[in-house]
Amino acid sequence: MRYVCLIYNSADTDGTLTTAETEEIVRAHFRVDEELIRAGTLIHADALEPPEQAVVLRLRNNELSATDGPYVETKEHLAGLYVIEAEDMEAAKAIVARIPCARVGAVELRPVRTLTLPE
Repeated sequence: MRYVCLIYNSADTDGTLTTAETEEIVRAHFRVDEELIRAGTLIHADALEPPEQAVVLRLRNNELSATDGPYVETKEHLAGLYVIEAEDMEAAKAIVARIPCARVGAVELRPVRTLTLPE
């Protein structure tokens, strides 16, 4: 089954890590990525730019509106994601436990729903 791992960082800790701490987390992510690739469980992983660079788009009555980020008042923001393949939720949790940003933020684990067109 496919799962998405949404990595959330706290606005309270943004910018508080030293350069060395940040670099170690990045290195740790690359190590985990390589392990997951070798195991055949990593489908995709990416970091996201800060929420200040986000734009929220809405289409209403055929009119597109855009709102610049940060778009919500919250203490946490979406910082990155993994898409993984795992046998079940327990196996997926074991993979998430290896994601380095879980040490300083949170990771939401959610099964991916495969949509199909009705016949």
